[in-house]
Amino acid sequence: MGREGVTVNLDKILGWFSIDMGIDLGTCNTLVCVRGEGIVLNEPSVVAVRKGTNKVLNNGTAVGVAAKEMLGKTPGTISAIRPMKDGVISDFEITEAMLAYFIRKVTGRSRLFAPRVVIAVPSGITAVERKAVFESAARAGARKVYLIEEPMAAAMGAGLPVGDPRASMIVDIGGGTTDVAIISLAGMVTCESLRVAGDEFDEAIIAHMKKQYGLLIGEQTAERIKIEIGSAAPLQKELTMDVRGRDMVQGLPRKVVVSSEEIREALLEPVTAIVEAVLRTLEHADAELSADLVDTGIMLAGGGALLRGIGRVIEERTGLSVRIAEDPLTCVARGTAIYLENLEEWKATMETDADEG
Repeated sequence: MGREGVTVNLDKILGWFSIDMGIDLGTCNTLVCVRGEGIVLNEPSVVAVRKGTNKVLNNGTAVGVAAKEMLGKTPGTISAIRPMKDGVISDFEITEAMLAYFIRKVTGRSRLFAPRVVIAVPSGITAVERKAVFESAARAGARKVYLIEEPMAAAMGAGLPVGDPRASMIVDIGGGTTDVAIISLAGMVTCESLRVAGDEFDEAIIAHMKKQYGLLIGEQTAERIKIEIGSAAPLQKELTMDVRGRDMVQGLPRKVVVSSEEIREALLEPVTAIVEAVLRTLEHADAELSADLVDTGIMLAGGGALLRGIGRVIEERTGLSVRIAEDPLTCVARGTAIYLENLEEWKATMETDADEG
């Protein structure tokens, strides 16, 4: 038996003893699932560090939920950082610390063998960005790293028949990126990755509050407005909400009442950008695939799929039926879990850190 055969067998044996995991390394949240157990961790992609040092607070444990509570409320000596921007790593060192914490939390400190890790990444990331993901995961404690593109993971997690010789279309609206793809025979036939998603919804709301009311609000308040009264299409019963922030002129706390109509107007630009990406992807599809989509329609996944009326807007513009995946927030993570279940069978087709020269 050659050296390669020994390595493959050794990897297989180690796989029996290690806790292999799939990670949806999102801009807003990181989800981790373990083979055979499903999703075991779902925490915000936020890390609290001492300013100027990149040293994670509380002995490396100020990550996730503990760190998100600090966002926008930290004293001068502390920074709460989101190391993922637009679906990719913007801070290499902090991402590594975050991954190490999540891997340690799932496997326990006394793990015997390092895990194999499947990580979902946006379809549009560059070679340099891919290398950053590989290196971060390896240094954070992964034995072997595999990459899967987010639309493929989302489609699998949503239960689409990706292996069939029939077109399926997925629109995954995450925190930092929206991935639109048409999939057939376990491959992406055409796809587009757009750096407009949930974060841009929040930023549009922050800009609206500044312009309309002279009120400064934070990311968490903007997200709450989006969830409570945000919409992409007119609602049967329009909603209102009390919003508190800081007056830009007087510098004092102030409260205003905002309506779902004005928030819908504020969200028009990012929603339109997503709809246009869907239309562009459809225009690039072959005639046979387009014919399939008349029957199969479009599946929405990701947190952005929960924005009221976004499915209706896409339906009106494309003329295709639109469905929202069951539990759209966890689709990508569940897709990585399916990959883990079939790792031995599929790993030859996946990009791995061994491919990095």
